Amino acid sequence: MTANEQTTVAVLGLGPMGRAIATTLVKGGNPTTVWNRTPGKDAELVGLGAVSTPDTASAIDSAAVIVAVLGDHASVHEVLDPVADRLRGKALINLTSTAPEDSRELARWAAGHGIDFLDGGIMAVPPMIGGPGASILYSGSESVFQRFRSDLEKLGAADYFGADAGTAALYDFALLAGMYAMFTGFFHGAAMVRSAGISATEFAPRATAYVTAMAELLPEYAGVIDSGDYSRSIQSMKVHKPAFDAIVRASRDAGVALDIVGPIKNLIDRQIADGGVDLGLERAVEELAGSRK
Repeated sequence: MTANEQTTVAVLGLGPMGRAIATTLVKGGNPTTVWNRTPGKDAELVGLGAVSTPDTASAIDSAAVIVAVLGDHASVHEVLDPVADRLRGKALINLTSTAPEDSRELARWAAGHGIDFLDGGIMAVPPMIGGPGASILYSGSESVFQRFRSDLEKLGAADYFGADAGTAALYDFALLAGMYAMFTGFFHGAAMVRSAGISATEFAPRATAYVTAMAELLPEYAGVIDSGDYSRSIQSMKVHKPAFDAIVRASRDAGVALDIVGPIKNLIDRQIADGGVDLGLERAVEELAGSRK
């Protein structure tokens, strides 16, 4: 493929993310064919220049790269198993949210059918695709990643994490776990201050500034975790235990349920019960991983 040629792409699945990906590729100059199980989601894309097809076989035949953005792991098999023979020799990029072991299973399935497979974890919401804040993590076939890297970078920053097809998904879900913990922590805080007549809008800027400042501590926490020496921590459980007990008390007093903070209190209490009273909160990694340091 010369530098003047544009990669032909088929996007399978036109949910919000699939539409965002297809839109970005079309606007980026890629000849793009789109397919969706339920018709009627491609009108705007066709208006931009995409080609709509009613069947997956035609979509696959039209493209060098097949991008699957489907509902779940089972959906990938439901859509692709019947046309696996047509995928032979092509590049398949799975951007469906699949667990790491499911991504590895898809890689084995693809290898068995002569398909070059790359898995991706999207670190963005649909409106971010194609913008400076979007990032997609990839693992699996390095040849696919390198060959089509310029196309992938139209969607967002593209980082490759090695031949293990499950690594990108592992990073994806690990980062999402942190994101959801942050969001739900904010929701809990917003519920607390509401009891004093403070709006979430008023609370949000202060929460943003505080969480951003605290995020600067993550590299330091990481160093303690990787050392395995939790006595190095700035603050031990002796400090965290009474502080978190007070958070739980304040939540109850505000009439806020303990769905978010209750499990954290239990985690702190378990670490103390395991003899970690003089160790840092970072030791939670060992508790969560089932080890005992």
